[in-house]
Amino acid sequence: MSLPASTSAPMSASTRASSASLRRIIKHAALLLLGWIMVYPMIWLFFSSFKTNADLFGSVSLWPSEFVWDSYVKGWGGTGQYSYRTFFFNTFLLVVPTVLLTVASSVLVAYGFARFKFPLRNLMFILMISTLMLPHTVVLIPRYLIFRNLGWLDSYWPFIVPAAFGCFPFFIFMLVQFFRGLPRELDESAVMDGCSPPSILFRILLPLCLPALISAGIFQFIWTWNDFFNPLIFINSVKKFPLSLALRMSIDSTGGNVEWNQILAMSMLAILPPVLLFFFSQKYFVEGIATTGIKG
Repeated sequence: MSLPASTSAPMSASTRASSASLRRIIKHAALLLLGWIMVYPMIWLFFSSFKTNADLFGSVSLWPSEFVWDSYVKGWGGTGQYSYRTFFFNTFLLVVPTVLLTVASSVLVAYGFARFKFPLRNLMFILMISTLMLPHTVVLIPRYLIFRNLGWLDSYWPFIVPAAFGCFPFFIFMLVQFFRGLPRELDESAVMDGCSPPSILFRILLPLCLPALISAGIFQFIWTWNDFFNPLIFINSVKKFPLSLALRMSIDSTGGNVEWNQILAMSMLAILPPVLLFFFSQKYFVEGIATTGIKG
């Protein structure tokens, strides 16, 4: 015997609502699981910084069986005559100018490619993009020879000076895509109001480019902060070591008797600045990544 239409309709709506709720629960559970998988290494690193060596290698438990409370204090003291205060200062001294100059130079070059027509523009843009295809090892020896002849070895100039001259084509390409997504009517209106090209860039376009600029800055900050290979090649003095080299030196200088809780404690402190930077600017970062692919 079939049910009346008035009875079957509410049951169908209830079934759809239950199905939608089940899908939401499954989706949130999957996101929570994925988030836990991504965050677990940092959680493990934090708790492992309080473990002894025996507990670290002899147990798979996340919670330490015996807390070592002085790992951060002893680790901060570093090795030899330099503490991690020096290494953190060196890292910021290297990273901050590199990031600021990278963003500034990339904006100027991208603005030229996106808004002006000049001879050989397309060819120059193709050459600029083609440098992305070059492996880093191909240009390492020429760069080293150039910086050696300039007397820049064992300094931060090999990182800062190239950043000031638009030597990062990835960020130029990203900002070109963002500029192309902005309507040219903005430029035309500004010209009618008497604005020059620099005024158009700094007063009209740059405020609209804030998400893309923050995205470029975050990328360059994280890449430069985590860079190990280039500082290893160009920096020789321990007093100028960034954190990446300092952590490696802390392992090598112990003569095999490594206090891993101190190494992990300093590693935990070393990853905090990039994590906090991304956390507080993730809104602009996501917006910048979503909009740099728009083409006008």
